[in-house]
Amino acid sequence: MMEGKRTRKLAPKLAHQESKQWLDLVVKSLDDDKAEDVIVIDLAGKSSFADYMVIASGRSTRQVSAIADHLMERLKAAGIGSVAAEGMTQGDWVLIDGGDVVVHLFRPEVRAFYNLEKMWGLELPASAAVSTIAVTA
Repeated sequence: MMEGKRTRKLAPKLAHQESKQWLDLVVKSLDDDKAEDVIVIDLAGKSSFADYMVIASGRSTRQVSAIADHLMERLKAAGIGSVAAEGMTQGDWVLIDGGDVVVHLFRPEVRAFYNLEKMWGLELPASAAVSTIAVTA
C-alpha cells in the first residue's frame, strides 16, 4: 500500500483500555452511517499490529467512501490525529489505520471475494448486527 520510499506517520499505539474507547467510537460511527454486517475481531495479545480489527460493508462505492470519510473525521475530532486511509477514491475496499483499531470497509461483492473473516477462522454473519469475536491462538 505504500509506494517507493514515501513514508507516513501511523497512528500511535494505545493502551488496551484506550483502544477499546476508540473501538466504541468506530462501532458507533459505523452504526450511525448504516454500515452492514459489522464484525469486531479482538486481536489483543494475538497480534502486534492492532488490538481490534473491524470489518464492515456498505451497499455502494459511494456509501463505503462516505462511511470512511465520516469515520476518519470522527476519529480525528476525538484525538487520533494521524489516521491513515487507503482506497478512498475507489470505494471498493477502504482500509483505515486508527492505530490499534484497524477498519476494513467493503462493498459486499469485494468483501465476499477477499473474505478476510476466513483468514481469522470466522464466517461472515448472516445478519447486519454487530458481532464481537475473540480470536483464539
